[in-house]
Amino acid sequence: MGRRADSSETKLEELAAATAERLPRMLDDVTRLLSHDWPDYADFIVTERDEVLVSANMFLHRLMKMAKWDITELPGVSDQPPEQLGEQPLFEEIGRAQWQQGRDLTSLLSAYQIGARVAWHHVAEVALEVGVPSDVFASLAEAVFIFIDQLSSASARGYVLEQSEAAAARERLRDDLGNMLLSDRSDSGAVRAVAARVDWPLPREAAVILVEPDNPVGGALLARLDHSCLHVRRQRMMCAIVPDPDGPQRRARLATALRGAGAVVGHAVPLEHLPASMRVAEVAVQLRRTHVLEDDPVFVDEHLDSIIVHRDARLLEAFRAQCLAPLDELGPVTRQRLCETLASWLRHLGDRRAVAEELHIHPQTVRYRLTQLRELFGERLDDPDNRRRLTLALAWGVPERD
Repeated sequence: MGRRADSSETKLEELAAATAERLPRMLDDVTRLLSHDWPDYADFIVTERDEVLVSANMFLHRLMKMAKWDITELPGVSDQPPEQLGEQPLFEEIGRAQWQQGRDLTSLLSAYQIGARVAWHHVAEVALEVGVPSDVFASLAEAVFIFIDQLSSASARGYVLEQSEAAAARERLRDDLGNMLLSDRSDSGAVRAVAARVDWPLPREAAVILVEPDNPVGGALLARLDHSCLHVRRQRMMCAIVPDPDGPQRRARLATALRGAGAVVGHAVPLEHLPASMRVAEVAVQLRRTHVLEDDPVFVDEHLDSIIVHRDARLLEAFRAQCLAPLDELGPVTRQRLCETLASWLRHLGDRRAVAEELHIHPQTVRYRLTQLRELFGERLDDPDNRRRLTLALAWGVPERD
């Protein structure tokens, strides 16, 4: 038994020496087979031939070492972590480089398989020439493909790790970009640099989308927006930045995508004005909470008048109190009716019949109420400036008295 083992080891040494002499031919065959479908890999073998020869020698020595093991132990060999065989870091880096260069993993693994087939063709040919025993020959075949599987697994792991790390880094940069765009202190050069790194074309205009943080449906709908939108983490609000929101069909698509989200879509502005647009959108969120605005979604540019009027609640309250002071001495029911009649009269430019139809009252009732209003307001009802102020005071409903 010992004599047979010595003979097998001698044959393997002869095989290793003879195969080493064939390595240049082996590389030529691999280069030829790769040149059609994977010319970049073929060029690499040509330009880095010395380095590739070193790796090929490493492969050959590893193969001979594996072939010395009993074939019944080989399944255990295939289960060993690649790092225990010494090649894991190198082939993980090859996998990482494959992702960094934008290449497909399957092409790399296919190139490994071609290399394995060529290697086995030459090793088998030399093994027959030197008379390697049949059990060692079988071990050699098993070792070739176990080794290639291990190297393929190491490269696949490196590829996936690089892919996931790159995706995480990209998302962090997208977060940074979103926060920079919403900051008054961001440098335009820095914004351009980060946008280029995450491949986000700087739009001519953009808008913010805001959703309440305790709205899971809104959060889910916001997350479904296409990748052109930047999601921004904010403490008090879920937020996204949408490029060119007024582009062809863009508004219609946003309205459909956000329906049911309770979202507010800010008005479109150049990027440098986005922080100011954000503040206006935050006012719109407050107005949606108090039901001043009830669209779903709310497009800020359709409600700028409401936002301007309600932006300072105390100022609006003081303005209304001043405009409607002649009604202060009336009871609540009478005051309510006269305010409704006055608002309708202003809307319909003094058309009493239109006022009667809108309020579902008799024209004589309209005439009676208008007589009361003229007694209270006097000539101010004929003053264009005062009519404008009254219209503004009553435009968003009749204010309640304390």
